[in-house]
Amino acid sequence: MPASAQTCIFFRGCANIFSMKRVICIFIIVMHLAGCATYKSQSVSFRPPKDYPNHLTVEGAELGAEAYVDPSKAEQAFGFDVCGAGLLPVQIVLDNQSGQGIEVLSEQTFLIDASDNYWKVLTTRQAVERVDKATKAGHIGKGAGSGAMYGTAAGAILGLAIGILTGRVGQAAFKGAVLGASGGAVIGGSMAADDYSHESKISGDVHDKKVEGKTFPAGTLTNGFLFFPGEAASAKELRLQIRFRATGAVRTLLIPFNPSIKPSVIPSAPVTRP
Repeated sequence: MPASAQTCIFFRGCANIFSMKRVICIFIIVMHLAGCATYKSQSVSFRPPKDYPNHLTVEGAELGAEAYVDPSKAEQAFGFDVCGAGLLPVQIVLDNQSGQGIEVLSEQTFLIDASDNYWKVLTTRQAVERVDKATKAGHIGKGAGSGAMYGTAAGAILGLAIGILTGRVGQAAFKGAVLGASGGAVIGGSMAADDYSHESKISGDVHDKKVEGKTFPAGTLTNGFLFFPGEAASAKELRLQIRFRATGAVRTLLIPFNPSIKPSVIPSAPVTRP
């Protein structure tokens, strides 16, 4: 073979290898981004109740609240796009100097939006499902199918890389996609097996942050969250109902998120003991 022809083949091979490297690099980047989890657990800071414009004191307990309506601010606080997941978090800060335990009654606690619509607190199950669906793009119960789709894309890209070297781009890409789908189904099955642990992690995190169902002991400074549906889109005020454990007294508080409006306690009938 003439030297010129050998040189041509050599440089063509180098170009093919360079092209293949580019494709593989793109593949690695794409697969890495596709595999990145968008959910992470993160502690949310808070301030003493008196530092919130809407703070109030009822029977020795001082409370303040903050609504995370702004998506960017909420994401910065939670470490993931909590608003995009369909939640509107409201943080409650409580300095309990009442001398008795306090609990939040979620059944009669509502978020009132700018149009005076009332929104109920999401249950833990509902909040977890929303976050899980958003972060996993609907992969719950569909691991094998999702894995096959992932494998198809991966196989097609790798097949394309091989095709660049062999000169049979279309055929190699098609075969790669078929093989990738088969392998992806297997991968997807294992992904489905991990669904429970992923969901359990979210469930535990949501449960730790939520305030309902918990008793806040006397003499403690604590914070927690109420998660409302993201469909609310705005937050005018929080209608919060609490119960004092020792006396059984129930108080309903109106906590506005407009600094110009003062918080108040809705008058209630006196507590009667049997």
